[in-house]
Amino acid sequence: MTISRRDLFKAGFAVGAALSIPSIPRAQTATAAARTARMVKSSDLRVFDPILTATNITADHGAAIYDTLFSLDSKFMPQPQMVSNWSVSNDKKAYTFELREGLGWHDGTPVTAADCVASIRRWGHVHPGGQLIMALASDISERDDKTFTISLKEPLGLLIDLLADLTPPCLFMMREKDANRPATEQVTANIGSGPFKFNEALVKPGASITFDRNEKYVPRKEPSDGLAGGKVVHVDRVIWDVIPDQQTAMAALQAGEVDYFETPPVELYSLVESDPDLGLQVLDKPGWDVVLRMNCLQPPFNNVKARQAMLHLIDQEAFMRVMYADPKYINTVTSIFGKDTPVSNDENTGWYKKGGDPEKARQLFKEAAYAGEKVVILDPTDWREADNASQLLAAALRKIGVNAELAPMDWGGVSTRRAKKDSVENGGWSLFITSESNYSFGNPLATPLLLANGDDAWYGWPKNDEYEALRADWANVSTLQERKELARRMQSIWWDFVGDVRLGKYVSPIAHRKTLTGLIGMPQIVPMWNMQKVTA
Repeated sequence: MTISRRDLFKAGFAVGAALSIPSIPRAQTATAAARTARMVKSSDLRVFDPILTATNITADHGAAIYDTLFSLDSKFMPQPQMVSNWSVSNDKKAYTFELREGLGWHDGTPVTAADCVASIRRWGHVHPGGQLIMALASDISERDDKTFTISLKEPLGLLIDLLADLTPPCLFMMREKDANRPATEQVTANIGSGPFKFNEALVKPGASITFDRNEKYVPRKEPSDGLAGGKVVHVDRVIWDVIPDQQTAMAALQAGEVDYFETPPVELYSLVESDPDLGLQVLDKPGWDVVLRMNCLQPPFNNVKARQAMLHLIDQEAFMRVMYADPKYINTVTSIFGKDTPVSNDENTGWYKKGGDPEKARQLFKEAAYAGEKVVILDPTDWREADNASQLLAAALRKIGVNAELAPMDWGGVSTRRAKKDSVENGGWSLFITSESNYSFGNPLATPLLLANGDDAWYGWPKNDEYEALRADWANVSTLQERKELARRMQSIWWDFVGDVRLGKYVSPIAHRKTLTGLIGMPQIVPMWNMQKVTA
């Protein structure tokens, strides 16, 4: 166990405080601490609008203070949450939703159907599934204060699944006056109807964010199940402490200053496991797929042979070892639909070879008429795992004669530069590494990484009209078997034109004090209801 100066300062302060605080206030302080959970999240919360951004920290904030029409249970089935009853017409084109009793905003006003209509419309501008609903909708309107309808031009069997989808930006309900703001502009208030209230007065930018239990929240009566069921809050307050340094965050967890550390580094797993007061827990069991995006607009990756070369070059086991090391938490992935999702499959995966096939990659670069053009890899040095992988990628390319060059920058720099479609000589890029929820890959209508519609696709801008035609059919198939068959056809084409390359899959355990229990494990969202602090 490491004792830092910070620990000594804290210990000294604690002793002095214990001697000077009168007995009754000290008891009150202890009681308050027992009802307060302190968490160190993966990053600081800087964007508060969960529709404006798809970042997970903002989605967690959204899940705390906002509520949803439907939520997914632990089997990923949509269940009513704010909705009490819903029905669909015989022709499958008109859906009617009725809100349950007891829903109220944190400002004391009731939740209305008009709020929900405005929220759906705003979300429909940014979420791929929402965009599909808006394209097919002939009308979305309130019938009365508690009832609203969605009328479609043609049936959409996935409508309820899309309303409940977990992939950020999720469909959080907002007040009508907030939801009427354009989706490209951040809302200015943090007023929701969810189980937690945002404590504006205790916000300390760059230091901490505070949420208080919403005493007026009426949870559903069903037991908690995934993100569905009753959202029962067992603590009075949750504080997100901003501690960027991982060693300092670990020391705070060991000292009992915080209860939860979202991203402990791999090299500290053994330290957590050796501490009887701490535990590791995988909340997001499907995990994350690591993805290599290629700039399909610029040489050499505007040539399909060069993209196919990358598919053969990659040694997934080696990339996972340099990124996440511990074999308990890593795996390979060969399906574009992720590993072990309902539509994962092995169609057209003959390219996969343990250890990769550098000679095949060299041959394909030759067939692509590669002539030594500079290949620029955007290298996020503040994301250590991706930095390691970027360096391995550069080395692998150089070994087969590719003129690879790393461009070191922070992740913010990658996020900015990856939007450039220019040549590398004009500030563009060739390759960058990112990750996406394995769960999200199970729905090609939810994740932008499975688009192949050229300029409208995600960074890298792959284009294949035949694949896109099949992806459009996803909304029209109604059974899982039909989706599996369609997924195989889509994947067969994807691995021919190589819309991206997968580097492997990992799960990332959180570290917590064993006195913090009831954590709900789901992809994408870390909810704060159900958790509680127990006496050690």
